[in-house]
Amino acid sequence: MSPSAERTAADLSVDAAVAEVVTLTSELIAIDTTNTGDPSILGTERAAAEYVAEKLAEVGYDTTYLQSDAPGRGNVIARLPGADASRGALLVHGHLDVVPADAAEWSVHPFSGEVRDGYVWGRGAVDMKDMVAMTLAVARAFKRDGIVPPRDLIFAFVSDEEAGGFHGARWLVDNHPDLFEGATEAISEVGGFSITLTGGVRAYLVETAEKGAMWLRLKVTGTAGHGSMLHTDNPVAKLAAAIARLEQHRFPLVLTDPVRDFLHGVGELTGVPFDESDPEAAVARLGNLSRLIGATLRDTANVTMFNAGYKANVVPSVAHATVDGRMLPGREAAFEAALTEILGPDVELDWDSLPPVQTTFDGTLVDAMTAAITAEDPGARLLPYMLSAGTDAKSFQRLGIRNFGFAPLKLPPDLDFTALFHGVDERVPIDALHFGTRTLHRLLRDC
Repeated sequence: MSPSAERTAADLSVDAAVAEVVTLTSELIAIDTTNTGDPSILGTERAAAEYVAEKLAEVGYDTTYLQSDAPGRGNVIARLPGADASRGALLVHGHLDVVPADAAEWSVHPFSGEVRDGYVWGRGAVDMKDMVAMTLAVARAFKRDGIVPPRDLIFAFVSDEEAGGFHGARWLVDNHPDLFEGATEAISEVGGFSITLTGGVRAYLVETAEKGAMWLRLKVTGTAGHGSMLHTDNPVAKLAAAIARLEQHRFPLVLTDPVRDFLHGVGELTGVPFDESDPEAAVARLGNLSRLIGATLRDTANVTMFNAGYKANVVPSVAHATVDGRMLPGREAAFEAALTEILGPDVELDWDSLPPVQTTFDGTLVDAMTAAITAEDPGARLLPYMLSAGTDAKSFQRLGIRNFGFAPLKLPPDLDFTALFHGVDERVPIDALHFGTRTLHRLLRDC
């Protein structure tokens, strides 16, 4: 086959993937895969996992469906052999579950998958059924059109990411590591999206690091009694005081390499040099993105739940709270020690934690990402950054896999993209889905 014919075949394959990605996104959103994090509630991902498995089987994939002992939490894995078996495989993974959504707050029903005004709407549109749909569209195109990638591709569609992946990626890594044999690198969510800087300069953020997570359960016990009497051992008051101390505490500023590289890159693109002695000033110039990047300058700990008491005239004997803690790479021990000191001896602590993730912004995969983006958006630049939240990369790094956030989307300059994650009226631009599918197709055939 001549080079021109090869290009034509690739173009036809891309066109086919682009043609179905909006439908795939809409149909995935319409499958309600809400994950409340409550272990007593049945998992909801099985229907979506079966949908993905069916779409893959239609074009000839052999798929593996697995679930832990938690009913309904389905996971699907498929592998596409590459031309060079000696190269490490690339893992492309996405989660099927979503956080809850209150339909009364939305302009459209959050599980409608409605397509209107140039967007696909619904819970999971950006977190992360858009990437699942793009991956599925490209995987189908490769198999259907006989495209052999340069290295093995492992496609994993997993459950339970929104609750730590304990029945999804983490369970698979613990119990079925053979499914990821040979994988050396991975791509997934919360990266590859564009930001428009001063002067219309466009950059694409690639996640190379993410903060660790620590979900703390706080408990204070005291002496129960009548609400009308004097009390010096009220657990509600003690816990509230501890939470107030935590809220007022400011963890030290730490400038990590990914954040430093990102801010220097922004400085070069905007012509405003980054002053390392004042990173907060540089972050403040980022507009809506400052919420995300600002949270990667220091550890954070936010109370998210508070539960105490059962009657207006009764002081209870116990009070509970939950804190969402996020720590920078290398700060795990210091973070734990600071929390213990701030909360004080009256507060009993119990927690689940997931480690930080960090890799360098280099190598052939980064080169391929750059080539794929700039082929679709000439003149654009890729910048590494740290995610303030967490992904299933925390589980897959336990297999020695280098993890990158790369779910490519070319976004409108005025779209507050980061506010859509877990937000009301979550939606993804149709044009961005088309761009992302073309970019992902190019990356996976050249990686």
